[in-house]
Amino acid sequence: MARNQHIEAILPAELGAARALAHAAAQLLTKAARANLAASPDDSHSNLSWDGDAQRFASQPLPGANGEVYVGLSLVPFELCLIDSATGTSVYPLAGHRLAEAAAWLDDVLESVALEPGANVSLPYDLPDDVATISRIPDALPDGLKSLAAWFDLADRAFRKLAADHAGLNPGASPVRCWPHHFDIATYVSLEAGDAETAKGIGVGMSPGDESYGQPYFYVNPWPHLDPAKLPDAPTPGHWHTQGFVGAIATGDEILSAPETKKALSGFLESAFSIGHRLLMR
Repeated sequence: MARNQHIEAILPAELGAARALAHAAAQLLTKAARANLAASPDDSHSNLSWDGDAQRFASQPLPGANGEVYVGLSLVPFELCLIDSATGTSVYPLAGHRLAEAAAWLDDVLESVALEPGANVSLPYDLPDDVATISRIPDALPDGLKSLAAWFDLADRAFRKLAADHAGLNPGASPVRCWPHHFDIATYVSLEAGDAETAKGIGVGMSPGDESYGQPYFYVNPWPHLDPAKLPDAPTPGHWHTQGFVGAIATGDEILSAPETKKALSGFLESAFSIGHRLLMR
């Protein structure tokens, strides 16, 4: 089945169970990174990349005994892995296992390559209730994991293209990364150098669903926030979000309502980005 068909196979609003399981398991990756890497001021040492070919997330590279090591979370199949550049990949299937058991396995393989265990690392944030309460992965995994992987893959490819299309901007786009706190995947295009609190920029990302929208949604958030009273027409097929933050939003339902998913998403992102850039820099 093509990746687009995986996206369309399940309604976006029905991905909650798959999202919560993946979000919970992803914390094992960030704990391993926090245990073995020097902390970055922006917390980027803890974020994850998406590997579309392998359908998995990967930690930042860790300094193993014989070279770089990555901790991975594959969504299809749903399994934890240690990717060692010297010795290959070790795999732990997650279905039917407690997260504590997976964490113990991961600590063992980390220690085998002279890395620190991560199970007891304290996270500096709270997780949503539906994620924080997960202690065991069910034997029967939700069908939504394939669709969830397809949404992350679609987002990763779209954001890399947008960053490449705007490579002339300075300071420019950050790497596309998934942030395990909110479990969103994003790039931030800096339009000015200086203090991140005041310098202009545009965040472009996808959340697999949260308290704002109970389904995957794409966002383009200019910073500083635009004036809600002076917004132009929303880029299609999306809308403006003005409660809590101001940004252009295209939900999974809105993206799938278009005849061509990739074309609709690309058009939305480019239009919303252009609006944000124009209004910020005028």
